[in-house]
Amino acid sequence: MKLSIIIPVFNEEKTIEKVLDRLGKVAFGDTSVEVIIVNDGSTDDTELRIKNYELRIRKKDTFKKISYLQNKGKGFAVKTGLEKATGDYVIIQDADLEYDPNFIPELIEQLVKNKADVVYGTRLKRLPHLSKEEKTPQFFIHYIGNRFLSFLTSLLYGQWITDMETGYKLFPADAAKEMRLCAKRFDFEPEITAKLLKKGLRILEIPISTTPRGYDEGKKLHTVRDGIKALWTLLKCRFTD
Repeated sequence: MKLSIIIPVFNEEKTIEKVLDRLGKVAFGDTSVEVIIVNDGSTDDTELRIKNYELRIRKKDTFKKISYLQNKGKGFAVKTGLEKATGDYVIIQDADLEYDPNFIPELIEQLVKNKADVVYGTRLKRLPHLSKEEKTPQFFIHYIGNRFLSFLTSLLYGQWITDMETGYKLFPADAAKEMRLCAKRFDFEPEITAKLLKKGLRILEIPISTTPRGYDEGKKLHTVRDGIKALWTLLKCRFTD
């Protein structure tokens, strides 16, 4: 099996090399891996950090870099990466250190072990962390909003999902390439979930943990604005697309 790891990145000069270094240390076993990094119009030193990493690695044939000058959004960056992906499966790795790459082999293991079509890493098979990140109003609202959107996804598409918005989605490359993906920004998450489910693919969720960063640290997701867009995307994909 070959896995394509797509990394959309925008203004992550502080973390991008660390993410790439962590990925390079992960033991993927018999799974061959290619990394496709898409620099989505960064205006800081992200491009320089990526080039520094590229100079340091030995297996340059497993690393692809795409850069464009104008920021076009996460969804657009992922679609660009999909066009270059040669793997059997695809997973998205955010560039901000929230998601630990060491969970990726666990998702692959569950894919093979359970003969699932798709594997999601769920962060929400739990109550809110009221003593940790969800003690702040912004993160608590984000938790409630994600729970609601995941519940709505379950109702609309007939399969129980606890974390529709998770960044760790391991899915077949062929299935994604056959889709007409329209999302340009964070609405990619509900769109890809909706269209995987409409194809009749079975999604298996396994628990993962993350290290959420605060909005003062550069978190880009806007709970209300992006939540409304996600709601519209789920409804549109269910009834019109």
